[in-house]
Amino acid sequence: MKISWRKMAVVIFSTALILGACGSGEGDNQGKSQGKDASSKKYKIGVSQIVEHPSLNAAYDGFKKALEDAGIDAEYDVQIAQGDNSANTTIATNLVSSGVDLIFANSTPSAQAAASATTEIPIIFTSVTDAVGAELVESMESPGGNITGTIDAHPDAISNTMKFLKEELDAKSVGMVFNAGEQNSRAQVDSVKEMLKDMDMTVEEASVSTSADVKQATESLLGKVDSMYIITDNTVVSALESVISVANENKIPMMVGEFDSVKRGGLAAYGFEYFDIGYEAGEMAVKILKGEKKPADLPVQIPQKLKLIMNKDTADTLGLDIKDAWNAEFSD
Repeated sequence: MKISWRKMAVVIFSTALILGACGSGEGDNQGKSQGKDASSKKYKIGVSQIVEHPSLNAAYDGFKKALEDAGIDAEYDVQIAQGDNSANTTIATNLVSSGVDLIFANSTPSAQAAASATTEIPIIFTSVTDAVGAELVESMESPGGNITGTIDAHPDAISNTMKFLKEELDAKSVGMVFNAGEQNSRAQVDSVKEMLKDMDMTVEEASVSTSADVKQATESLLGKVDSMYIITDNTVVSALESVISVANENKIPMMVGEFDSVKRGGLAAYGFEYFDIGYEAGEMAVKILKGEKKPADLPVQIPQKLKLIMNKDTADTLGLDIKDAWNAEFSD
């Protein structure tokens, strides 16, 4: 069959256009694929928090700041259990189902629920007191599995607090209000009781189940104790003003477990900033998101700084003179 030169030219030109278009599209896709790295990906972070209160909120702020400083683009699915453990379990299940890239578990119950919900998605926790006792990790040095993070217990915090009550305030008995259902709280109370065996001091316990029980439990300690120590218990700290009012009205010095509780009216705390342990947890998350480390490779961290913070107004209410030798800083 005879083909004219005009028809032949059209065929050759059309073929060139098609090949050129295919080549151009392949090059564009390849370029986009090569440019897509960890720094340009938008990550979905699930956040599980047991309850709203300043310390946990500060830890979450620190976590976000660490990711922001590292250039991680993230959207956060934040869910608060409002102190309800059944809701806590539902939150963990929902976050796993939604396919988040990482879970930030802010408290011991939140971390336990997340760990039960997934063995695949990386979990970073903070505001956890006893990660080993809560069965979150195999050991502090070698967490194992898909979970690690930062704890809110400095090894010297409780001992410094008890020494301060005994040596500086001449306390003989310590009242502790806590939720026995929170493993982190039980661990702290047991640590105090063990420590006081050699200090000629006693502990009076008052257990609560909900924040509504806190004031009555605190009042039950009146006449039995000459000091109080409120640990980092989520249930009690969420209703801290109830404890403060009872303690101050009855001139009972009340030490607390973290700085936000000092700002709210507690007398003093040997502690650290929750923002800092949240930030340190965020730095761990960055390494995981960038593929540099796995949770099992990152040891659980303790708080890096410990200092004494006091509330001067509360000290004045109690008629307490603050000594220079205490080297105390003051809350805002």
